[in-house]
Amino acid sequence: MGDIKKILSSPSYIKAYKDVEFLNREELRPVRLQLELRKAELIQQDHGIESTIVVFGSARTDEDHPYYKAAREFSRIVSTACQLDGKCEYVVVTGGGPGIMEAANRGAHDVGAKSIGLNISLPFEQAPNPYITPELCFDFHYFAIRKMHFLMRARALAAFPGGFGTLDELFETLTLIQTGKSDPVPVILFGQEYWERLINFDVLVNEGMISPDDLDLFRYAECPEEAWKVITDFYAVE
Repeated sequence: MGDIKKILSSPSYIKAYKDVEFLNREELRPVRLQLELRKAELIQQDHGIESTIVVFGSARTDEDHPYYKAAREFSRIVSTACQLDGKCEYVVVTGGGPGIMEAANRGAHDVGAKSIGLNISLPFEQAPNPYITPELCFDFHYFAIRKMHFLMRARALAAFPGGFGTLDELFETLTLIQTGKSDPVPVILFGQEYWERLINFDVLVNEGMISPDDLDLFRYAECPEEAWKVITDFYAVE
């Protein structure tokens, strides 16, 4: 006789969408990529997120640092100005971790506004900071999909001093705008002295690697109010 219990308990009998072991097979990577893309997209749609302001910066910046305080204040200004009457415009989005990311999520939290955290699973654990809106905190496996979500609704990008991750995200943004793959948005670098010590953009122009006009793809700012003015001037926000 057959054994119905063995049939019902067999891994093959588990519905595909419930079978975690099956979904984690190497051959299913395209499916996992699509699921990561769609989950964050659909949830943001459900919450009415119309546009975002992206804040990048070092995870190693502590809360007593001037840049932490500036990122927090910048987020307060943006969130106070743009999340009115139930609208979800210019919602602050970060990488969801500590440092500058925490500061930006915290600034929105200070004024009762929504903010988004796009966390990522790393070999060394990066837990989400506690100031992200819980329903808008995502955990990604793929850097590529995470970076897509940073820019899909972005209306501006504010980059505070940071390391490899910040540079990666900044240069991907500049490349997409330079090549016309993304619409132009304000790209604001906080702390001109830091960025000019770190990157000699003039060398790229002088060596013919970029055009002089490419230097107009970004602006410097020294304080939150100056950064916000760059954004409002760009969009003529009253």
